[in-house]
Formats: sequence, C-alpha cells, structure tokens
Amino acid sequence: MHDLVIRGGSVVDGTGAAPRKADVAIDGDRVVAVGTDLGPGRREVDATGHIVTPGWVDVHTHYDGQVTWDPHLTPSGWNGVTTIVMGNCGVGFAPVRKGEEDFLIQLMEGVEDIPGTALHEGIDWAWESFPEYLDKLETMPRSVDVGTQVPHGAIRAYVMGERGAKNEKATAEEVNEMARLVKEGLEAGALGFSTSRTMVHRAKDGEVVPGTYADEDEIFPIGRALGEVGHGVFEVASDLAPEGKELDWMSRLGKETGRPVSFACLQNPWDKDQWKRLIAAVDKDAAEGGHLTPQVAQRPAGLLLGFESTVHPFTFHKVWKNELAGLAPEARVERMKDPEIRRQLLEEEPDPSGVMGPGLLILQGWQMMFPLGDPPQYEPGPEESLAAIAEREGKQPRELAFELLMENGGKGLIYLPLLGYADGDLEAIREMMVHPRSVFSLSDGGAHCGMIADASVPTYLLTHWVRDRTRGEKIAIEAIVEQQCRKTARFYGFEDRGTLEPGMLADINVIDFEGLRIHPPKMVYDLPAGGNRLIQKIDGYRYTIKSGEVTFEEGEPTGALPGKVLRGPQPSPQG
Repeated sequence: MHDLVIRGGSVVDGTGAAPRKADVAIDGDRVVAVGTDLGPGRREVDATGHIVTPGWVDVHTHYDGQVTWDPHLTPSGWNGVTTIVMGNCGVGFAPVRKGEEDFLIQLMEGVEDIPGTALHEGIDWAWESFPEYLDKLETMPRSVDVGTQVPHGAIRAYVMGERGAKNEKATAEEVNEMARLVKEGLEAGALGFSTSRTMVHRAKDGEVVPGTYADEDEIFPIGRALGEVGHGVFEVASDLAPEGKELDWMSRLGKETGRPVSFACLQNPWDKDQWKRLIAAVDKDAAEGGHLTPQVAQRPAGLLLGFESTVHPFTFHKVWKNELAGLAPEARVERMKDPEIRRQLLEEEPDPSGVMGPGLLILQGWQMMFPLGDPPQYEPGPEESLAAIAEREGKQPRELAFELLMENGGKGLIYLPLLGYADGDLEAIREMMVHPRSVFSLSDGGAHCGMIADASVPTYLLTHWVRDRTRGEKIAIEAIVEQQCRKTARFYGFEDRGTLEPGMLADINVIDFEGLRIHPPKMVYDLPAGGNRLIQKIDGYRYTIKSGEVTFEEGEPTGALPGKVLRGPQPSPQG
C-alpha cells in the first residue's frame, strides 16, 4: 500500500511530454510510480478534472529576512512554489559583523523595498558567517525548500567596512579575502554568488549597492571560487552599460570557470530592441561553448500605483507631502474626500526634484498607465491607457487617476508596466520565454512590498500564457511546466525535483486549471512591526505536496512543515 495516491488527474510531468491521464503514487518523500493500476494508498486524492504538475521552482526571490520568521514564505507558498532560491541581486544578510546589521537592513530596504522596521523586528541575527546563517535557517521548520546565494554587498561590507560600502576599489588582499569567503559559503552549501551593477539598486541612503563598480580584478577571483568548488550560479543584476563590455566579461568568466553566468534580460522602453542584441550575444556565447544565461520575466516588471503604495502620481505634490502622507490610510482617504484637498491635488503641479528617468513616468506617463482591474489585466491594449480613457471621457488624465485610486475605499490601483511592455504587448517577453537558453525568473517574491506583486507569476504562467491570452500566441502547458519546474531546478543543480518520475522528490501541485484565478493585489500590514506588503490571493490550488506531505489544501496551510535548507546541488536519485 502506498502512502499517497493522486488519482484521475491530467499529469503534466515536467519533462516536456504532453499531458496524459495517469495516477501518481508516493511513498515517503518520493514519487514511486506514474501510470495506472498503481494499487491503493493510505490517503488518496481525487484529481479528476484537474492537472497534476511538479511543484514550482522559483529561482529569483528575496526572502532572505522573511525566511527567518515565515514558515510558508507567502505569497510564494500560496502559488504552489515548493522550492525557492534567494540571495539575489547582491543583497542579503550574511556575513555580518555584530553591530553592522543596520547597514544590510537599509541596503535591503532601499534595493528591494522591504520595510526596514519589519526586518529589524523579525530578524534575530543569530549568526555572523555565511555558514552560520545556513545553520540558523536549518533550525526553523517550513513548508518549502530554501536555498541561497552569497551576496556581494554583504561580502564587500564585511571585508572592507565603510570603504566597501562606498564602492572604493578593493586591494588584492581584500579581493582574496572576499573570494575565500565566497568559497567558504559555497562549500557550506551556497547555491552561487550574486552581484548588482545597476544604478537602480540603491540603499536607503541613496548609495548604489557595494560592488556596483567592481572591476575584473575583483569579479574574476570571486567567480573562480565557483569554478574551484564546482557548483553555483554567478548571478548579475546589470544595466548592461556599456553593453558590449558587460557581456564580454560575463561571457569570458563563464568560459573560464565552467559555471553559468546569469543576467536579467528585459525589454526597456528607451532601447526597446536591446533584448534582441542580448539574445544574439547569448547565442554567440553558446556557439563558443560558453555559459551565458538570460533570466527572463513572464510578465512586465510593473509598478502598482496606489495611495497605500510606495509611489503614485500624486507622491510629489505639495499637499500630499505636507498634509496627507503622514496620515493613517483610513484618515487619509477621509481627507481626500474634502473637495478642497481634491482640488489641490488635481490643480497643483508636482515637484519632481531629484526624480529622473523611470520616476518621471509615475508623474506623467499616462499613456503607459492602465486600470489594473479584476481580474488583473497585465496585457492591456493602448486604448485602455489612462491617456486614451481620459480623452474619450473628456477628462484630464490626472483627474481620472484620482478617481481610479479612490475606488474601493481609496485602495484602487493603477498598473504601470515599466519593463517588458515597450511595444504595448507581451510579444517580446514571449520570444524571450521560448528561447532555448532562457530561464524563467524575476518573480522577486518577498520584495518590492510597496509597489510590485509579482510572486504570483508561476500561477500567471497557467492563467495567461496557457489559458487566457487573446492578444497573441499562447504557449503549450507542457512547455510552461517544464520551464518552471525541470529547467529552473536543473539550473541550480537540483537533479532530484522538477519532474514527476519514479525516484524524484514528491513535490506536486493538484490544480483546478479552469478555476485558477489570481485576485487583485491588496495592501496588508502583516509583516513584523506592522510592516506593509502587497499580496495577491489565489484560487485553484487544490493541493500542494512537499516531499510527500500535503502542505496546502484549498490554499490553506495544513501544518505540515517538511521543507529543508538546500545545501548545494541535489543529486539525481538515479545517481
């Protein structure tokens, strides 16, 4: 008799094979059979009319602090994610010297928009070294497996102190020490190393992340640590400026070390065809035996603008800053019902001092702003922009924006797709998604709490790309599942998960495909110290199973906590 049998579902097994009617048998933490006539189970799950997939493997999250207090790592846990990778973009919380924790908190707060008060309240800092951080994570039970990378920002600050934080050039001795610490972290179980080279990533004090300007004298010795240990991804968040130079060193580092060098590949509105050049560079690198890997998004990197969000179209208005910003949300909405306050918000011109580039779109990019709607619409047409609606209705865009934000008791949201929407549709994203070298990534689970809610992207793959898309070609479900399960798992050396085959880890979702729904984002205040975050609830996950145990049933946690800390690559059950 098996421990658990899932019966009658349409199995999408993660190998790229077409869906098929089959049962899945589980003993202990492993799948033991997929097929028919599998015998009874001590517990049986009826999956008739549903799809059965491996658990999602999400390789770009920022739960580095939340992992110390939240056993379910929501919102990702609600979305059928059974394995997460954090420590991305060069920011994280180890190593750290006693008394210097505040620097890493304000770094994470600035780069990833995670409330510093929540991090101060929630993290107990019971570690100094990176291996000690992993040891601490192992003491907490959880419902998902977690793995992490060594962050450049923390390493540089630990070795160089204030000089490292200020991005001064490292000496040869300091570089050697950083490389030693990265190697130490990898040998303890880190999944790779991450660094940031973008002007967008700034600490709370406005300074760019430590390592932003690091030259090859620093980058290559650190990268060689991955080659020496023989595992790990070198993850880069880069502006790719100058483009050729950045791609060149990444390509050479991958060839020298034999390790994947991964970068975020996105479409930006200022050079909307750059992504084509990046993909061409990846193809060239592959032909030369390199390991350059684009991490691609599956929907635009979009800001959610609302009166409770970090930013919105009225953020830089004098009346907002002086009279409204400091109020509690309910009191603020009441004040904005005052006709005089409304008049000032609509007639006053904002003061965008210090706001540059993308920030200006928040104030005047009406043609790129859209009502989010219910269900949320992430591929709206140009006729749905605030500029187009305002013209049809004979209103000023700012007036329309105010009305939209005041909906639902002042909780309305406007969607501003900042990256990945330069053509007004998702065709560029689709082409990047189907490229053979691409890895699905960039959900940013746990981050950007006040203006982005993309942890639902694994679910969006099914609702939009497989089921609902009307403005272009869809993608077959078997391709989507393979990309979000087997391919993401293999990228980080997880050979024991990502497919439903005998011997593989029993990480499984049973999903009501037709009933799958992503709800509109809403702001909640459930982080430590009352910290805020945008969340999206999900309908349609009947069961999520982690290592053979049902961890979520109908979207609610069962109390089972079989998740582990992943230390390095996980071997295949076949050896």
